[in-house]
Amino acid sequence: MGKQYAVIGLGRFGSSIAKELVNLGNEVLGIDIDEEAVDELSDDLTHAVVADATDEEVLKSLGLRNFDCAIVAIGDDIQSSIMVALVLKDMGVKTVVAKALSELHGKVLDKIGVDRVVYPERDMGVRVAHQLVSPNLLDYIEISKEYTIAELSVPQALSGKSLKELDPRAKYGCSIVAIHKQDGVIIAPASTDVIHEKDVMVIIGTNAQIEEFESEVIR
Repeated sequence: MGKQYAVIGLGRFGSSIAKELVNLGNEVLGIDIDEEAVDELSDDLTHAVVADATDEEVLKSLGLRNFDCAIVAIGDDIQSSIMVALVLKDMGVKTVVAKALSELHGKVLDKIGVDRVVYPERDMGVRVAHQLVSPNLLDYIEISKEYTIAELSVPQALSGKSLKELDPRAKYGCSIVAIHKQDGVIIAPASTDVIHEKDVMVIIGTNAQIEEFESEVIR
């Protein structure tokens, strides 16, 4: 069974999240004060309404308290973003996620109890920078302040090696948690599993551990 999500702010970030949540089988209510933005998504979302989300009575009338998650994706208006997030928390919405435009904005959202603060522009910039510097790096996601998940393509030089030969956990402290192969994905691979050129290794570790593994083994 899908969940119920409300996305407040239907700009590029909000509309992208809203449409993907629908694609994943969820019910999505889109809310924006801009009638044109709502009209553009009315056929893609479960419901889309024109409303001022800074008005607590409006949010109550839309039944947001009963939603599984509300995403505050308001664009450039930091004050409105904070006000909406505060109202949602006061209403008792189960999970509130909010987009932050700056570190200071994010700190305020944290202080008022937002469950998850996302920094799409900053995070995408970090990911692109890592990909530019490391040609074998396909993706890079920080899962906490300390740990990162990275996808690294296997170069020709490592083709035919087993994970036991690489032994990244003992040598570098990071772990290969999955291997994408042409015929499927190996989850929690064994030490006897062998990698081949163009396989993709999914690695978890600290930034320093993954960088060391990549610089000494992949390049």
